[in-house]
Parts: sequence; C-alpha cells; structure tokens
Amino acid sequence: MSVYDSIIQGLNEAVEYEKGNIKVRTAQCTVTPVPEITSAEIKDIRLSFGMTQATFAKAIGVSVKTVEAWESGTNKPIGIARRFLSVLKSDPEIFTKSNIITV
Repeated sequence: MSVYDSIIQGLNEAVEYEKGNIKVRTAQCTVTPVPEITSAEIKDIRLSFGMTQATFAKAIGVSVKTVEAWESGTNKPIGIARRFLSVLKSDPEIFTKSNIITV
C-alpha cells in the first residue's frame, strides 16, 4: 500500500468512526506531570554523576551557561529538560544504558 493510500484509508476510517459506523480500540493512560526541580536538585544530580558543569552540559545537550544558570537559580529548566533531569535523578545508569556516555 502506498503512503497516499494509507493516508486516505486512515482518513476514511476516521470519518466512519465519527459517524459511529465503526468502533476502535482505546486505551487510557496517565501521564505524570512534569516535575518541578530546584537549582539545588540540579546540582545534586550533576554531582551524583561526578561531572563538571561542562561535562554535564555536553551529556544532556545544553550549553555550560545553561547549566550555570539553572544551578544558580537565574533560569529554570522547562519541559523536556525538567523531564530528562527527573529521569536522570531516578535512573543513575541512564547515561550508560542510553550510550550517551561510555566508560
């Protein structure tokens, strides 16, 4: 099936679903809200990995100035950065498991 045909089929199924002509499987999930994180927690996370601000910044894909600003409380991480920092806090092996850092 071509991409075009697949899109058309999907759109036709959506129309039929809205008309009540077909039933679809649904699943419910709960998404945990993005946690708040303090400047002290960010520094603790970084130090738990034994990293300098420069190394930590490189590992998480931000600038050193960003890490400095987070840790000083000048700026706060938003969205994906807060989510990732919380993952780092809960899973100390994430860098190696994800091949972000090799030792």
